[in-house]
Amino acid sequence: MIALALALALSAPPTAAAAPAPPGDPQALVRKVQAFYEHTRDLTARFRQIYTYAGFGRRQVSSGVLQVKKPGMMRWEYQSPTPKTVAVKGNRLVQYEPGENQAYVDEHFDASGMSAALAFLLGKGDLEKEFQVSTGSTGTLLLRPRQPDPRVDTIELAVGPDGEISTTRVVDGAGNVNEIQLEDVRRNTGIQDSAFEVKLPEGVTRVAPPGK
Repeated sequence: MIALALALALSAPPTAAAAPAPPGDPQALVRKVQAFYEHTRDLTARFRQIYTYAGFGRRQVSSGVLQVKKPGMMRWEYQSPTPKTVAVKGNRLVQYEPGENQAYVDEHFDASGMSAALAFLLGKGDLEKEFQVSTGSTGTLLLRPRQPDPRVDTIELAVGPDGEISTTRVVDGAGNVNEIQLEDVRRNTGIQDSAFEVKLPEGVTRVAPPGK
């Protein structure tokens, strides 16, 4: 699966820094999150992904390294349990699985076709406009799409003191849960654009996109 659950604004212009969010004020908290990532030009972090399949009662745990850069570049380098690369650079999406010697390449990737939650990842959405916001009992930020979307029922974000996200938990319409935990986060280190290019080896098998 393509793990695009992290709320990062990849192409939004910088705005003034947000003031501290009052406890229990979801609108202030969501603005703080948005402001934090609007000031993030690039980001590198280690991630741990826990995907729970509602219909089968089983979990899949993965881990690796995430890189993000504005505008519109993202790379998930899965290291465990099996190597896999998922990279987006502009209109090009590549998913490469070296163990299977296969790759899926979309040269016309269109972020506008994604749900509101995923569009925000590429800086094409506004959390306050796209979601109803509230806070959880532990101070997490809860988001529910204003327009029904089977791909996203709720999003729960654990937010740090500066507006940074440490954990995302996305529940889809079928009850599947995609949780991503981040650590060792580094911002604005000057990641090169070339880091988001995936050079496929000769002889790799090209596979059709899911559903085709």
